[in-house]
Amino acid sequence: MRLIGINIPDNKRVEIALTYIYGIGPFLANEILKTTKIDFNKRAKDLTPEEINRLKEVIEKKYKIEGELRQSIKQNINRLKEIQCYRGVRHLKRLPVRGQRTKTNSRTVRGNVRKTVGSGKRKVELK
Repeated sequence: MRLIGINIPDNKRVEIALTYIYGIGPFLANEILKTTKIDFNKRAKDLTPEEINRLKEVIEKKYKIEGELRQSIKQNINRLKEIQCYRGVRHLKRLPVRGQRTKTNSRTVRGNVRKTVGSGKRKVELK
């Protein structure tokens, strides 16, 4: 099933199926279903065209999702980079932004850089 240009799994409950849309998590999915008065336990394939239209309307009017949300996040990060604030500088240097330590544990952000390999003991060659 397609909803706002995104494929949503048919066999999952509507509550979970909505979370496949970027920008809609479990909490927001519940809020949307409450406002549209759709049963939480209903499967996505069992939705009527009327219910699908109600979902579309609510999501399009109230929430930023998919491309629009990604674009606004990117603009916010670029603004931080331009004003050269601490967070912006961390983004520029590709380092953790939210206060994590970097002596260890920032391998995913820095790229998998391993300086030491093994125990440091050299194995004796056999002749």
